[in-house]
Amino acid sequence: MTPPDRPLTGSAPRARRRHPALAIGGSISLRLYVATTAITFAVVLAAWWLAAAAGIFPKLFLPSPSDVVGRLVELAGDGTLWNDVAVSTYRILVGFVIATVLAIPIGILIGTYRLAEAAIEPMNDFIRYMPVVGFIPLTIIWIGIDDSQKFAIIFIGTFFQEVLLVMDNVKRVDRDLVNIGYTLGLRDVSILFRIILPSAAPGIWDTLRISLGWAWTWIVLAELVAAGNGLGYRITTAQRYFQTETIIGYLVVLGILGLITDQAMKAFGRFVFPWAER
Repeated sequence: MTPPDRPLTGSAPRARRRHPALAIGGSISLRLYVATTAITFAVVLAAWWLAAAAGIFPKLFLPSPSDVVGRLVELAGDGTLWNDVAVSTYRILVGFVIATVLAIPIGILIGTYRLAEAAIEPMNDFIRYMPVVGFIPLTIIWIGIDDSQKFAIIFIGTFFQEVLLVMDNVKRVDRDLVNIGYTLGLRDVSILFRIILPSAAPGIWDTLRISLGWAWTWIVLAELVAAGNGLGYRITTAQRYFQTETIIGYLVVLGILGLITDQAMKAFGRFVFPWAER
């Protein structure tokens, strides 16, 4: 006869308590988040400085952080840096705003009605896979070489992606909520503005944040040809004269500006859509 099972006492290992930041989907305090981010940047900066100081790479290939900072200070002192930042920011915002104003209603339309999806999405995807760089000569022929051509490149690089992402945001709205709206006798317009848009708004805002990040990368391509100023223009010009410190410095500036706008939009999204965090 097998003896009944007896509970084991004192033999089970005690489960370790993990920090919430190390758990899947865990939380992290603002102080720890900022500290971790600062450490990451400090490690990368230290590695860069050590590699430059040790002469692992020729100075032409990898200037030191002090050389890059010195070059940026020089360009800021004569106003070149600030003018380039202002011009590029203007071009990005105009192209991005035009793309967004058109992409959001189109994305909502094809995400709501299957007939609109059949009519628009395949063509949108067809154009979306065309390389943006291929449109540079066409936009110069069609539009010219002024700022409108730069707006067009930013538009092409962001619009078609935004349409697809906004459509996906709308499609993720719980269908049961829409059915409840129909059960209550709501018309399509009321369902759109009272159910679909509030539910999809946090996702749409994240889509705008992501696509604005793409716009910051497309500015270099937009200013590659027929430009006389701007961050991308300065990078291209520096490449011709092997001014590596200028190239790296302007890339760092682009990264800083992109990070600032990204974090600002993320913070604003948390403020406006607090329920999305839950």
